[in-house]
Amino acid sequence: MAKVKVIVLWGYGINCEVETAYAFKVAGAEPEIVHLSEVFSGEKRLPDYHILCFPGGFLDGDHLGSAQACAHRFKYLKVKGKTPLWEELMKFLDQGGLIIGICNGFQLLVKTGLLPGGEFLGKRKVSLTYNDSGKFEDRWVYLKVNPNTPCVFLKGLEELYLPVRHGEGKFVVDEEETLKIIKNNNQIAVQYIHPETSLPTQEYPFNPNGSIEAIAGICDPSGRIFGMMPHPEAYNHFTNHPRWTRGEELAGYGIVIFKNAVEWVLNNVL
Repeated sequence: MAKVKVIVLWGYGINCEVETAYAFKVAGAEPEIVHLSEVFSGEKRLPDYHILCFPGGFLDGDHLGSAQACAHRFKYLKVKGKTPLWEELMKFLDQGGLIIGICNGFQLLVKTGLLPGGEFLGKRKVSLTYNDSGKFEDRWVYLKVNPNTPCVFLKGLEELYLPVRHGEGKFVVDEEETLKIIKNNNQIAVQYIHPETSLPTQEYPFNPNGSIEAIAGICDPSGRIFGMMPHPEAYNHFTNHPRWTRGEELAGYGIVIFKNAVEWVLNNVL
């Protein structure tokens, strides 16, 4: 049986590659942890994989802003001084590849312009900036999945309960027209909600960063590029849940997100 090949990037400050690769392995894929330098040098090529994952961490120490320095590499670096890395990314997408960016990876996706994608592909129209709380947020949050989202990673999901770990997670847009477009396209894939109402909220700490429209994650119009601030790889087993020893009902496994991606590749690419 053909295996779904996943490239999980690491290096230069990424620090969630091991648990993210584990989540993909549990989901039935064949993950490979690859250092960014191997991609930049051309030793490893993105089109050789089916899923590209940008895990969480602190790329380049957040110099110039979260993921900013690495975003420039993906936009302007030439592999072996010849092929633009951006062209490698486009080839990867053209052959049906999926991309997921988690936390720092989400920050990278918006700063390269891979998200919100579509008519905005390659242009920075949205960003993630400092939390309204003015501090690093490390807590579990309740999330609602947009039932109309085209995001292949979220198929069959309604609500999630996942941890956030970030200092720059506030979703912002360059102008109201941009927000209108991504809303109309159902690209707002997942939102922070109040646990008592299950409705999107701006109330802290349920919305841990003050994101506009309580946005926790977005996808491109095709649903094949997905970025989110919460960490689904951190909830890959029921014992990850902060209250599992109390016998509470557990829901919202993050591992389903990875299984959805693997299943999509098996059904649509391989």
